[in-house]
This record gives sequence, C-alpha cells and structure tokens, in this order.
Amino acid sequence: MSETHKAVERPEGTPPATSGVDRFFKISERGSTVGREIRGGFATFFTMAYILVLNPIILGSAKDKFGETLDPVQLTTATALVAAVMTVIMGVGGNLPLALAAGLGLNAVVAFQIAPLMSWDDAMGLVVLEGLLICVLVVTGLREAVMHAIPQPLKQAISVGIGLFIAFIGFVDAGFVSRIPDAANTTVPVQLGGTGNLTGWPILVFCLGVLLTVGLLARKVKGAILISIVVMTLVALVINSLADVKSWGLTTPEWPEKLVDTPDFGLLGQFSLFGAFGETTVITVVLLVFTLVLSDFFDTMGTVVGISAEANLLDEEGKVPDLGRVLLIDGAAAVAGGAASSSSATSYIESAAGVGEGARTGFSNLVTGGLFALALFLTPLLTIVPLQAAAPALVAVGFLMMTQVKHIDWDKYEIAIPAFLTIAVMPFTYSITNGIGAGFVAYVVIKAVLGRAKEVHWLLWGTSALFLVYFAIDPIEQILGVK
Repeated sequence: MSETHKAVERPEGTPPATSGVDRFFKISERGSTVGREIRGGFATFFTMAYILVLNPIILGSAKDKFGETLDPVQLTTATALVAAVMTVIMGVGGNLPLALAAGLGLNAVVAFQIAPLMSWDDAMGLVVLEGLLICVLVVTGLREAVMHAIPQPLKQAISVGIGLFIAFIGFVDAGFVSRIPDAANTTVPVQLGGTGNLTGWPILVFCLGVLLTVGLLARKVKGAILISIVVMTLVALVINSLADVKSWGLTTPEWPEKLVDTPDFGLLGQFSLFGAFGETTVITVVLLVFTLVLSDFFDTMGTVVGISAEANLLDEEGKVPDLGRVLLIDGAAAVAGGAASSSSATSYIESAAGVGEGARTGFSNLVTGGLFALALFLTPLLTIVPLQAAAPALVAVGFLMMTQVKHIDWDKYEIAIPAFLTIAVMPFTYSITNGIGAGFVAYVVIKAVLGRAKEVHWLLWGTSALFLVYFAIDPIEQILGVK
C-alpha cells in the first residue's frame, strides 16, 4: 500500500462544476458525480460498520488494573460519534474519500496491553498522548525521519503479527480455543473448545460464521464482514429462543424492548492525560505510546496512499494531495478517540469499497459520516450481537492483515528472522508490544553481527535500547532496589 503509484491521467473534457458543493469538493473536476459519491459513501459505511459491534466487544470484554469494565452501550455511542465527526472532518478538510473509525489492532493494544496495567481513564489518556504525538510529528516534519528509521519489511511484519493476534483473540473470545489451566499438567497451553472438543450451540454459530465470512470474502461480496455479523446474529437469536443455551458469554442474543434509544455519552471526556505515569514505570509508558504511534502512523500512511492511488488522485510525482493536512486530521482522530474512550481512531482501508463505487472526493464522507451519526440512536439493536457472531470478523480481519507477509523477503535472514520473531511473539505471548520489541532487538543485533551497524537508523537503536530495558525491567528493578 505504501508504494508510490504512478499518477493516472484525468479524463479530458471534464464538465464544469454546476454548484458550490461541486466546486468545493471538486466533484466534476475529479471525474465524479454526486450520485457516485453518495453510492460510495453508503458502500464505505456498510463495509466498515462492523466496527460499531466489534469495538464495544473488544474494549468491553477487557478489564483494567482495578477490574473495571467499560459499558458496551456507552462504547457503541462513543465509537459511532467519533467515526461520524472525524469522517466528516476528513471529507471537508482533506477532501479524500477516506473514512475514519476506531482502529482494529489499536483497540486490541488498548484493551489487552494497556488497560491491565492501569485504569481505563489512564489508558485512554495514553491514546490522547499518542494522537498528539502524531500531530507533532506531522507539523514538525519528523514524519519522514520516523518512516525511514524502520525498514518496510518490519512494518509489514508488525501488521501480520497484529493480524494473527486479532485472529487468536477471535478464536478465544468465541470459545473455539480455550486456555488449559496449569493444574491440568498437560503438554499444551491451549485446546480446542472447553474440553478438547467443540460443544454447544454458541460454538456452532461461530463456526458457521467463519465459513460464511470466508465464503463471502472469496466471492468478493461487498460488505462481507457486516453481512456475516448480521446473519449470524439472527441465527443466534433464533437458537437462543428455541434451545436451552447455558451461556453465550458477555452478550446474550435477545431482542431488545426497543430498537431506538437516546445516545449515552457517559464516556466522553473520561481520560487522564498523565495518570499512567503513576500506575507503571516511565519506560513502560513510553513503549506503550510508541506501540500505538507505530501501529497508527504507518497503517495510516499505507492506507492514505493506497486509497488515493485507487481513486487516481496521486499527482505526477506520486504524492497524495494535501498529505500533511490529511495526516494531521488522522492524528486528531486519535486524540478524539482517546477523549471519547473509544480507542484511537484511524483511516480505514475499507474506504476502498467507496472508491470502487465511484467516490473520488470528500463528499462521500458526508454520507458515510451521516450514517454513523444515525447509528447513534440504534445502540439497543447493535448491542444484541453475541461474541460468537462477531468473532468471525476478527478471524477475517486477521487473514486480511496476514496477506502482508508476501512482501517480506524470506531469503534474507537479516530481515526474515526479525520479521518472524515480530510475527510469532505477538500471538504466542498475547502481546503486541513484545512482538515489536523482539523484532527490533533482533534486527539491530543481526545488523551489528554482520558488521553493518551503520545501516541502522539511530532512532531504531534508541528504540531497541528501550525495549531491552523493557524486557529486563524485573532484574533492573531488583538491582536498583525498586522492589
């Protein structure tokens, strides 16, 4: 996605703008029409609306350091609000058909890596800090320095590792895979189902959901993930009404008393900007923020360039129009996500669905943002989705992120070994941070062993040093007498 694409010539004889809206968004100038933009806006929404279900499930299923959880209804409201507002701002300010919402992968970092170390307010404060840091990087021009510091294969490995991590979360949340207690004295840490076998109606819903999702993806059906979630939720509702199901987990598929309700904005503003520094070590906080920045910043770069290329919007030098403004808005979206407790918001590659329907301008974002705003009033309907109906989407997203593995040169050990460690350590340790750290440390060590230490950017050396301290924090604390 981050490769430079050759600019495509615009069609000659483009009709003149017919209205102020047309001139503002350059609809005719970019060879589009209002009708295409509207269709594109709908397509983008329906291909990414699954985040309204998945984000509350991912964040809502995790507990912070004090055992507190976030309310699913409030999470749904916050997710929809941030997506609506930031998508519209990107449309008006960046004039790209690029929608934004809570980032998958990023929310996993917040839920399973950051929250267990501190309170939810402190965790969301780190998300705000991450967004502010991205904005600073964009404004100061340090974006290029950070981009060049990390080799492209390692960036791709990070995406692959996060994909496997997300898929693993999906299998575990659905009950398809479960942890075997140490007391069992078995030779494996996880098993199939709860007893080594797949049992119960909820597992059947998950398995059918996976088959339906992959089938729709293979057929290249637009909105495949959302369709699967909706269909399997309906199946779960029927099963729950007819069968004796002991437990569905966190969410039971029961039809709500009302479909429309007033949005609950209770999570807005519930963040502590520097509270994390009082809950864990400064080094840990720095590494957690770095993990968020890395995941968010580089994913955005690839997404922005890819969507712009697909829409034939790159200039003669292969550059994105108004890239600085677009990246600044994306950084602001991260700030907004943290401030609303919906996790970091970022640009969505699913925007390609809207481009495929003809969207070429930010006008389509007004449609997509409007639909997210409408979803604010449908939270009762969106909170009946059980984990078993939504988890197949995590498996599917894991597959999509896994496809980046083909870009890694596995014949070059200096890249292949760090990439492998990055990919493997994430799901095996249930930690995105650990995976990134293992990859970075291995990369600089191998370069040094090969006598090519000068090829490593100083920023990568500094980050790897932080990771070494991170991994050795326990003996270091003992030496310093901290504990």
